[in-house]
Amino acid sequence: MDVSIAGAHGQIARRLARLLTERGDTVRGLIRNPAHVNDLRADGSEPVVIDIESASTAALAQAIDGTDAVVFAAGAGPGSGAERKLTVDRDGAIKMLDAAVHAGVTRYVIVSSIGTESPPDGDDVFSVYLRAKAEADAAVIQSDRDWTVVRPGSLTDDPGTGRARIQAKPIRDEVSRDDVAEVLAAVLAEPRSARLTLYVVAGDEPIAEALATLLP
Repeated sequence: MDVSIAGAHGQIARRLARLLTERGDTVRGLIRNPAHVNDLRADGSEPVVIDIESASTAALAQAIDGTDAVVFAAGAGPGSGAERKLTVDRDGAIKMLDAAVHAGVTRYVIVSSIGTESPPDGDDVFSVYLRAKAEADAAVIQSDRDWTVVRPGSLTDDPGTGRARIQAKPIRDEVSRDDVAEVLAAVLAEPRSARLTLYVVAGDEPIAEALATLLP
């Protein structure tokens, strides 16, 4: 499989790229900062320098042309203000979705967050972030792509266990970035995970088995 990852220098994205390349997939990593090129190459992915915020839909479509799937793992990141939560986490995801349509890429996986199912109304940055993610998720879910929305719990840097709790109903708990990356890799390998919204937290069940229980 040939996979494009938007936000490819992010912590989950880099873990995912290593998992995919280790199993023989090809990864195209979309990054804004040219200084991150060597990091991506070290992960085994092919870097593509493009700014999702400023690039046109046509330019993004060209960047992902020929791939089998897009993973949107980009985000404004900690320390960014409310405005960039909207321009990256919401608008960037929707623009990348439009690019997938233009490029004929049918598979679209978005890394979301717990809390987007009922985002708060406040003006604080975290509330704006959750609303931005919720609006991006809604656009993806309403699209004609073979989408999967992955909503992990609170992220940790604990070593991965290869196990998780995956369910269709909201659940609040922690989960390691390693295990979220493994869930994303499993989702990409399983076409039946399309059109599912998955909540992911730490658990005792092997990830492949936990995912299989939700497949149609």
